[in-house]
Amino acid sequence: MAKTTNYKKRIADALLERRLQGKGAVLIEGPKWCGKTTTAKQYAQSMLDLGDSVILANSETALQVNPDILLAGETPRLLDEWQCIPALWDMVRSEVDRRQSFGQFILTGSSVPPQQDKIHHSGTGRIGRISMRPMSLWESGESSGKVSLSDLFEGKPLTPQDNTLSLQDIAYLTCRGGWPQSTLMSGEIALDEAHDYYEAIYKTDIHRIDKMRKSSERTRLLLRSYARHQGTAVSFSRLSEDIKDNDNKSITYETVSDYVEALKKLFVIEDMPAWNPNLRSKAAIQSSDTRYFIDPSIATNALSVGPNDLLNDLKSFGLFFETLAVRDLRVYADALSGNVFHFRNAAGLECDAVLHRRNGTYGLIEIKLGGPDLIEKGAATLTELKEKIDVEKMPLPSFLMVLTAVGDYSYQRPQDGIWVVPIGCLKP
Repeated sequence: MAKTTNYKKRIADALLERRLQGKGAVLIEGPKWCGKTTTAKQYAQSMLDLGDSVILANSETALQVNPDILLAGETPRLLDEWQCIPALWDMVRSEVDRRQSFGQFILTGSSVPPQQDKIHHSGTGRIGRISMRPMSLWESGESSGKVSLSDLFEGKPLTPQDNTLSLQDIAYLTCRGGWPQSTLMSGEIALDEAHDYYEAIYKTDIHRIDKMRKSSERTRLLLRSYARHQGTAVSFSRLSEDIKDNDNKSITYETVSDYVEALKKLFVIEDMPAWNPNLRSKAAIQSSDTRYFIDPSIATNALSVGPNDLLNDLKSFGLFFETLAVRDLRVYADALSGNVFHFRNAAGLECDAVLHRRNGTYGLIEIKLGGPDLIEKGAATLTELKEKIDVEKMPLPSFLMVLTAVGDYSYQRPQDGIWVVPIGCLKP
């Protein structure tokens, strides 16, 4: 198969390569346009493109007449948009068992199959999974990558590093998003790409989920409300009230829940689970998920916000930047065998992001636009949370970080050892 000539390396490359060495098949899941197919093509030797309507129609016929032909081809064989023919899942699982060999298939999917009843096996042990998101700033080339999260986990000494991204740059990158095609464009053309993605969500994509057609208008209103509450643990009931308060439309709790679940199946929404550490504090830990989109450009478009709007309203900009930072941290966490959580307790103590690895190590991260006052506030939060850790039951954090939008350079504060790192310096 021909490989993409202007391909930008992704963190998912190494993950896919590793998984293919230990599984008969690998599923790459993520939103449309995030680069799943392009990445898969770098490793596939043959392909069944079910995103092509003609090939899909022919494949549905072949499924009834000669289904084996769908899986025939050089390996790894790419089954693109496999969920269009849900029966492929069980076929792949059975074929992996028959061949008894690793690296046979790559499946890509931009939504969860609407006909789950047609899938009879989980694929456990045969089909590995990789989550793919829009590009981080390091993948798209905007971050210099001079500060490595891996090095911080390992306690390696780091020297101050220059940051070249301005607040204006971050405002633009927040609105542009990490859609691979848009990273090859510039200016308004790239912003148009992000807007087109947002409109596709409520105009067409939402109707591909489940068997019941959903309202485009209700989806649009929900996206707006979600954007207003990004980074919070807002309830579905409050989202329903917010939609009515702002748009004079009534949507029930049950409807909000149903639509949110559909948007999760499209990988548009990715809420953040709570972190539950061992603390000396007796304040109850809040367990509600925090609301986030998979990419900040969805939020900016949902509220019709552009780069200049963000620069003119720095308080709101901070919320959008948090979504950008969470996206990048999640991508980097995948490379580090980790996950990203949030922390909040009943006493009001919060931590924006906890990067927790499978080996038990973790880092505490506060996300701020920048500036002395906000950095000091973030550092105080990190210090307070660190002091509440029960060291008899769990280790101390590997590092504390205030992740900022701007700053001339990254550095470690001498008074408390907290790292202050502009996002334009960060990599996994």
